[in-house]
Amino acid sequence: MATTSLFLHTPSSNKTFPKHRYSHPNSTSSSVTAQSKPAKQHLLSLISNQDRGLKTQNNPTKLASIITAIDELAALGAGSVTTGDSLTSTWRLLWTTEKEQLFIIEKAFLFGTKAGDVLQVIDVDKLTLNNVITFPPDGVFFVRSNIQVASSQRVNFRFTSAVLRGKNWEIPLPPFGQGWFDTVYLDDDLRVVKDIRGDYLVVDRASYSWKE
Repeated sequence: MATTSLFLHTPSSNKTFPKHRYSHPNSTSSSVTAQSKPAKQHLLSLISNQDRGLKTQNNPTKLASIITAIDELAALGAGSVTTGDSLTSTWRLLWTTEKEQLFIIEKAFLFGTKAGDVLQVIDVDKLTLNNVITFPPDGVFFVRSNIQVASSQRVNFRFTSAVLRGKNWEIPLPPFGQGWFDTVYLDDDLRVVKDIRGDYLVVDRASYSWKE
């Protein structure tokens, strides 16, 4: 995956999504929320001092503990619907294993800046996804994608364009990939994802809505 690919990537393809929409069964993720509270707090505790995953990269013991905690949450969320309206939100990165994403966060200082919030902005109704890295006060890099809800927990995505933007300038970049991600756990404020490459992502609902 190129360093500009943010959270998700597969090799580029011209394949398009089917035009039909997935129809959700009559179940939600709310039924697992109460049961999952201890496992959720355990995961949040494990990642709280990991600098969004930077400190985990060279600590296989910690990584194994976090993945085990994620698997426990995923087991509690098995069978729940995580691709409905509640998926629509601005999601803020707490932790990931995605190496290129972490590289950008770690090396932003080489460009005279630092990474701010890292976001996924999803709109299920509009079938859109923006992957975003902010560089306060004025910089941002984001990748636009179209999405398709494929099942109760899986979303397919296809990158459509990318933009690197500063205060008074903007550089468009070409689209470069497609794939899928599974939201294996979702509640009112936390979302846990495993993607096509086997990378993990833990995000919370941001207190604001990101707009282009």
